[in-house]
Amino acid sequence: MKALFLAGGMGTRLKPLTDDLPKPMVPMMGKPLLERNMLKLKDCGVDEIILSTSYKPQKIKEYFGDGTKFGLKIHYICEDIPLGTGGAIKNTEEFFNDTFIIFNADILSNINIMDMLKFHQKKCAAVTIAVTRVENPSAYGVIEYNENLYAESFTEKPKLLEIKSNYINAGIYIFEPNVLKEIPDSKVVSIERETYPLLLKKGYPIAVYKSDAYWMDIGTIEKYIQAHQDILRGIYPLPEFKDEKQDIFIDENTIIHPSTKIIGPVYIGENTKIGAYSTIGPNTIIGNNCRIGINNKITDSIVWDKISIQDNSKFSGIIINPKLIVSKNMINKNIVETKVQKKKTLEPIA
Repeated sequence: MKALFLAGGMGTRLKPLTDDLPKPMVPMMGKPLLERNMLKLKDCGVDEIILSTSYKPQKIKEYFGDGTKFGLKIHYICEDIPLGTGGAIKNTEEFFNDTFIIFNADILSNINIMDMLKFHQKKCAAVTIAVTRVENPSAYGVIEYNENLYAESFTEKPKLLEIKSNYINAGIYIFEPNVLKEIPDSKVVSIERETYPLLLKKGYPIAVYKSDAYWMDIGTIEKYIQAHQDILRGIYPLPEFKDEKQDIFIDENTIIHPSTKIIGPVYIGENTKIGAYSTIGPNTIIGNNCRIGINNKITDSIVWDKISIQDNSKFSGIIINPKLIVSKNMINKNIVETKVQKKKTLEPIA
């Protein structure tokens, strides 16, 4: 089965984390968010993936290549000019001659794709849209549906008085390929604002798959942090945590000095070394190939891959990547970055 990932967004609301990285490539527990989503679909029988890219596409292609090392076949379609969600889908029409999945690449979700596929077939739908319930739907696309779970109307980012449903478009779709002929070529098209209302008008059955499973749009720094905390607390299950009571994960080839204290929940990636007399955690993620010196204390933080933290450093409530530090305490004050200048304290590993 084939799947299309819409991975072209610039991640403006996630800056400065996306200054040098496409949003789907931000690390989520030591792996790019996009990788975690692709492997999830692979478990559902997807073996061929089309990636629709635009912003910094080379970063995605360099990491995934042709997909062989992930047990997948991967194709790339890069937009020179963003064409919207509908235009991006239309651009990939040549790849699809059977039912396929579309997945927004910037979400973390535990929606049951296998069950959604069965639902799609049962409903004989041209399109099935996964929906999830949120408290405030005003920032999303709201879908109204009838008692038979077929869509009746779509409202994008409704005003408070316009809200008639708390179920929003979750950014996961199942399409029949004949639907693609309704999307114009080489035009900027919104699948939510234009294509779906047009399909309804033309009588295409659009089924609504309701799910209360975990769902998070990784669109802001606050949500990026929240998603990590949800994983650490077991709210979103991660394959690495084999036991639901497990709160400490240490990956392969990682060396931790016996005098160092690990306080869960904690995730530590592979090939990382942590020196003596340090304290890691709670609520902390250390990426892959990191080097943590002696007598360090790191709590409530996310450390990306290939970071070297020298001796006698203390961090709490921050995100560290090779070029900057983002403080959680600063976010609400709109001060979101501190340039890394003290190389003796913090430096990326080449």
